[in-house]
Amino acid sequence: MIDISSFLNEIFSMMGRINIFDIIDIAIVTYLFYKIFMFIKDTRAEQVFKGIILFLIVTQVSDFLKLHTLTWLLKNSLNIGIIAAIILQPEIRAALEHIGRAKLTIFGKGSGASEDSLKQMIEEIVESLYSLSRQKIGALIVMERDTKLNEIVGTGTIIDSEISRQLIINIFIPNTPLHDGAVIVRDTRIKSAACFLPLTESKDLSKDLGTRHRAGIGVSEMSDCITLIVSEETGEVSIAKAGKLYRDISKERLTNILCSNLKVSADEKSFFRGGLFK
Repeated sequence: MIDISSFLNEIFSMMGRINIFDIIDIAIVTYLFYKIFMFIKDTRAEQVFKGIILFLIVTQVSDFLKLHTLTWLLKNSLNIGIIAAIILQPEIRAALEHIGRAKLTIFGKGSGASEDSLKQMIEEIVESLYSLSRQKIGALIVMERDTKLNEIVGTGTIIDSEISRQLIINIFIPNTPLHDGAVIVRDTRIKSAACFLPLTESKDLSKDLGTRHRAGIGVSEMSDCITLIVSEETGEVSIAKAGKLYRDISKERLTNILCSNLKVSADEKSFFRGGLFK
């Protein structure tokens, strides 16, 4: 059993031994961590950083609670981390990003957009997509979720505007300055347009898929975003999530998918527990 009294006495004793150099040391380390976090804020690296910090916290807590087997496992995982990162880097990065997306109060909550604003946003996006679909005008919209994509936002033109179907349709009209590229949506606003996306390296895709679809799948492989795609050849509306493409989605089906996956619920229900098509 943990002796709380001894633990508190040890803390007070330690605080009594702190001198000016210890304070300077703590201040420098705190400043460095702050600068690192601000540098990687709103990028994929932020989720990896959160995953690493959480991993270290769990290691210390397990050691304090005398969970010897768990402590041994975590510490040895840290010891071989460098070698494992070289061999399995993409898988480890994805795992750490998944941990970093956990809804922990120590890292703050999400955007907290209201349900009404989310419904309005979804309605505007869906109506614009199917208007473009009827005209066979290609479109590519990336819906950010927990993992921010500032490195991709920076490749386009910053708009930071409220979402409207008229604006989205106007962006993708052929031969206009912003039509060639992706629109990034963040927190119910259009953050940027004409953005360049990474192409998927998957070899298992249908040969009839063009660059727009491959870009939509590619960005969904590197983050937890939802990508919406309109084919200019067929007018088909598709959705990409976690590296998988779901083609020819009906208007009602797309609305239901976006509502179920973008809704901010009271208990912040996890997307991964509910699945894509709940």
